[in-house]
Amino acid sequence: MAHPLINRELYDAIIRFDGDEAAQETYYRIMDSAVERGGRSMTVREQVLRAYAMLFCDDFNLAPGQQAGPDEVEATADRLYTGETGFDPAHWYRMGHHFPVIDEDNYDRFAALVISDLSAGPLHDAMMAGGDDMLLLGEPDPLHMTPEHRRHQRVQPIDLREGML
Repeated sequence: MAHPLINRELYDAIIRFDGDEAAQETYYRIMDSAVERGGRSMTVREQVLRAYAMLFCDDFNLAPGQQAGPDEVEATADRLYTGETGFDPAHWYRMGHHFPVIDEDNYDRFAALVISDLSAGPLHDAMMAGGDDMLLLGEPDPLHMTPEHRRHQRVQPIDLREGML
């Protein structure tokens, strides 16, 4: 079961973040909230970045429990697809959600979008309904693959039904 603060309200606040002050306030209120997990106090932001690192940053050799930083999130964002791999913005997760640049200013928001989507957003709803729309993790460096290699790359579906947050 996901942490109660990593919910649809957080997902919706991230989707409406640009140009909506109420959404920005909701996002910061939730992300800066203190939570306790396993006797350790942390913020929702720290919890999200730890979950993102565990799910998507295997090849960075981060220590167990370490948080993903701007470099790790930026480097892995291009590996996330919904439904199928490719450069179609409908399937390339970061472009479908209008994150053309991932940097120090928004890496935690992108990570929170992915984790909240898997926990309580449309990807979670599709997963629970048994739909075809799922998050896929592709191989590193998809931007420099040939079209042939991209068609035959290994992908791994991400499933949070067991719950890790």
